[in-house]
Amino acid sequence: MLPPAAPGRGHGGDRRGADALAVQRLRRRRRDYLLRSWHSSTRPARLRLDPGQRWIRLEILDTDRGGLFDTVGTVAFRAHYRESGRPGALEEQSRFVREDGRWVYLDAG
Repeated sequence: MLPPAAPGRGHGGDRRGADALAVQRLRRRRRDYLLRSWHSSTRPARLRLDPGQRWIRLEILDTDRGGLFDTVGTVAFRAHYRESGRPGALEEQSRFVREDGRWVYLDAG
């Protein structure tokens, strides 16, 4: 299930990914969206994901800018997952920028 659509227009002309926070949420829920939402200067050629790891919850800790009229933004989060039946968590502060008018993930700041 995808999160509710954000206001504005995002990737592919739909309403998702219209701000940095919406892109962050989609990146954790949709594996096919990861590479498409990565900045061209930091995007890996291939992405190898562990099929035994399941992301179960995204907890937003903080945001800074990343809205409709911004060109940069950050999202601090804790992503919860299960791997081999054990719980785990990843904390990161992701940096987002606009590339060709779209919000994309730049790197972990």
